[in-house]
Amino acid sequence: MELRAAKGTRDVLPGEVEIWQRIEQAVHRIFAGYGGREIRTPLFEPTELFVKSTGSDTDVVTKEMYTFEDRAGRSLTLRPEGTPGVARALLEHGLLRRGDGDRVYYIGPMFRYERPQKGRSRQFSQIGAEWFGSPHPAVDAEVMEMALALFTSLELSDLGLTINSVGHAACRAEYRRKLREALLPRQAELCPDCQRRLDANPLRILDCKVPSCQPIKDTAPVILDSLCGECRAHFDAVRGYLDVMEVQYTVNPRLVRGLDYYTRTTFEVTGGALGAQNALCGGGRYDDLVGSMGGPPTPAFGFAIGLDRLVLMVAAEQEAGRAAAGAPATDIYIAHLGEEALRSGLAAARALRRAGLTARLEPDARDMKKQMSRAAAAGARYTLILAEAEMARRSCALKRMSDGVQTELPLGDWQRVVQEMAVGR
Repeated sequence: MELRAAKGTRDVLPGEVEIWQRIEQAVHRIFAGYGGREIRTPLFEPTELFVKSTGSDTDVVTKEMYTFEDRAGRSLTLRPEGTPGVARALLEHGLLRRGDGDRVYYIGPMFRYERPQKGRSRQFSQIGAEWFGSPHPAVDAEVMEMALALFTSLELSDLGLTINSVGHAACRAEYRRKLREALLPRQAELCPDCQRRLDANPLRILDCKVPSCQPIKDTAPVILDSLCGECRAHFDAVRGYLDVMEVQYTVNPRLVRGLDYYTRTTFEVTGGALGAQNALCGGGRYDDLVGSMGGPPTPAFGFAIGLDRLVLMVAAEQEAGRAAAGAPATDIYIAHLGEEALRSGLAAARALRRAGLTARLEPDARDMKKQMSRAAAAGARYTLILAEAEMARRSCALKRMSDGVQTELPLGDWQRVVQEMAVGR
């Protein structure tokens, strides 16, 4: 009998492993540049974790999970995604309460029972980033920009960012009613799964990939028309911050995610090297997830990247790997007060990161003294200060943290900042 790998799994052999390593090195380098820290969680969790967080009527839970009982009769599931386990770990160990687990990322295998195809296996690997603790729309924009920064560093072509908002619970309840009313007369034309979804959760119909359902979906109302004023303002602000950072995007009012915990912003990144199988990354905001797990209300934003598909895309574009240079935990911390300062800070952070430096900015910060303490705790070499007095003079201050020497310079003079930062690296 010839022994072969189990269906839906595969070996990563020398020659391909180097591409995986190159991507992983880029993840560590770039995500750390945004303040991210790696977390590693178990490969299996209590089944209840995924049923409660992912949604009992999602395809992941109803069709795709690898669930088994251990010898003590406990129901366990190989993790089909990373977010619930990360949230559970941060909650269990009190990291959210201490404030040192607010920006985490992971790389590791996941498991779903589905039809194997190119770039999709039953054991697959994901890269994920989870930013906890802030409801600010600038977080949405910056995390999406971080995903694009990773793909750009890998020199991928034809990158596209698509965004939408699915509102909060009240918005979705109103939209589900409208969607059900619009699609009910055509229920018999839907695929069997979508016929069931029409009663259980009609939003899942918008995520269906069955060709016969596509023209029916195109006639459905759009969720943007059902957003409350608060959710509409949040989405407009996200778009504004993307514009500040010069990030190109497209609004797709039918973009939803296949998991129940998403709220407000959802997004997807695509690339052109694999034809129709071009989705690289998906995610969004999930402000209610931690609360649904018994924790305190905790806003959050994150995404997941299919590493197997990303490897195929990098290989298809025949990119040569390059080692990532080591870097300090934080080169520069950007302290700010006021909306104008925040906008200038976002532009500065992007310019500094493009120059190969690590920069951290916290949109919700209000107290300058606390920000300076956070800069010291982050091990920042420098702090860029955008305060009211300096902004009034169209200037900023650069503080060298090792000796406290502070220099004032013109607000837009990022070249001098980059040159100052690069010295001594």
